[in-house]
Amino acid sequence: MKKILCFLFLFLVGAMIVSAEETVSDLAPYSKSAILLDATTGTILYKKNENERLAPASMTKVMSMLLIMEAIDGGSLSLEDEVVISENAASMGGSQVYLQAGEVYQVKELLKGIAVASGNDAVVAMAEKVSGTVDDFVQRMNERAKELGAMDTNFVNPHGLDAENHYTTAYDMASFAKELLKHPTILQYTSIYEDYLQKKDGSSIWLVNTNKLVRFYDGVDGLKTGFTTTAGYCLTATAKKNNLRLISVVMGAETSDKRSSDTTSLLNYGFNTYKTHVVLTSNDSLGIKRVENGVLEKVDIVLTNDYVKLLKQTDAKPNVSFNVQVDSLVAPLKKGDVVGKAQVVDEHGTVIDTLDVTVKEDIMKANWWELFLKNFKHLTAGQILLK
Repeated sequence: MKKILCFLFLFLVGAMIVSAEETVSDLAPYSKSAILLDATTGTILYKKNENERLAPASMTKVMSMLLIMEAIDGGSLSLEDEVVISENAASMGGSQVYLQAGEVYQVKELLKGIAVASGNDAVVAMAEKVSGTVDDFVQRMNERAKELGAMDTNFVNPHGLDAENHYTTAYDMASFAKELLKHPTILQYTSIYEDYLQKKDGSSIWLVNTNKLVRFYDGVDGLKTGFTTTAGYCLTATAKKNNLRLISVVMGAETSDKRSSDTTSLLNYGFNTYKTHVVLTSNDSLGIKRVENGVLEKVDIVLTNDYVKLLKQTDAKPNVSFNVQVDSLVAPLKKGDVVGKAQVVDEHGTVIDTLDVTVKEDIMKANWWELFLKNFKHLTAGQILLK
């Protein structure tokens, strides 16, 4: 009897472990491939055929929007810049916002047409605006993909209509989404559920977001759906709750409902299982360092970015300390410039991370008169600032 009971106990424990594994491995049953990751740390929380090359349909526009946002934040393009619609852009089929050749729109209007209504005409117009030609824009899309380490992606167009040799993976798409989220202005557009595009003839086009989860899932504020006969139903989504931002990608679902179901399953799993803890912000001082030849004599040393740890919901906050290593500082210095490293040490004395550090504020180089006055001030203390 004892042997039987022991066997039954081991069987039940084994069954519980298998059940838990099956639950995790079956988060996206309707999709050919899927991935879930923490947007802050890049940690993969779930994956399924994540490196399988598949047609992305209009999720292609995630990369297109990334190039547009990089141009805007880089200063070569403005949201208020005007774009003249070409015959090529106006002739695009598939999903569109019915642009007419010769019409003039601002970048922000076309960006809304891309993010909300997945306008193929709008994205072609923007491709021409950013790079001069669609071909040059697509070339830059592929270059940017390789820069981000996406070795299983090849774009043929900026919109995602089916084309030979046009493919990506769930993993690569998540990487593009993570990079796009470094430009938070895009969320002002991808989070819109419905709006209007005012036409130049006085009429308007009703725009309804193809990502229904923007309205029906609390926290979802992007990013891009996709559908073609070849690709099936796809969705790159992002959502934020309690400082935890997740990115999910599903590809190849049979219906839009199944696409939403798998995305909801992934996001629920992520939010129910994980949390983030900000250990140290980029405003928190790690110590003060002397600056040579600067307008200011001392400056606070800070991290270049917040130090955030991804934890299970049941995990305690990490107990860590920081060992800062900074060489001599000589003005001029700019906030963001890496001036040293900070080792993150756990309670056992083990180095678990090494982070870049910078100065908390810009330090201009002092002119000769400012240095003279400082030297005069410190003469009685035996300190000479200019040697």
